[in-house]
Amino acid sequence: MRNIGHNFDRGETIINIGAYCLMPNHFHILVREKIEGGISKYMLKLLTSYSMYFNKKYKRTGGLFEGKFKSNQVDNDNYLKYLYSYIHLNPAKLIDKNWKEKRVKNVNKLLDYVFSYQYSSLKEYSNLKFKIIDPLKFPVYFKKPQDHKGELFKWLSFDEEK
Repeated sequence: MRNIGHNFDRGETIINIGAYCLMPNHFHILVREKIEGGISKYMLKLLTSYSMYFNKKYKRTGGLFEGKFKSNQVDNDNYLKYLYSYIHLNPAKLIDKNWKEKRVKNVNKLLDYVFSYQYSSLKEYSNLKFKIIDPLKFPVYFKKPQDHKGELFKWLSFDEEK
């Protein structure tokens, strides 16, 4: 894993990745399948290979995950744009687990944390160096890196009473 992004050739892919975020106990990934059944096949490969890696590293056996993966089909632009923000704002929960339920006091602090979070595709969008994601296979909502920041700022500073 240390070499990912350094001379990493993933060959022909069965999905396109639009966004991802790895959290301590779960992950989110926004994908578009290139072949029929591609998402299920990809998830099987991903979860199996990670389980094998983890079990070997920690000298253990058995499954790691509870149940099957969950997926939702995206059927409109508003939902797709929402998922982009939802996935990239997940790390905000590590600092303020209730940020969605209450007005955020320090939006810039949360925003800085989200943009510096190491395990998210937001870094790729910010520096325009795409190693894992393939943004050209998804609608272009944000043309410049600062557009991403503006969109996430709106979500963090949202106040239902306004």
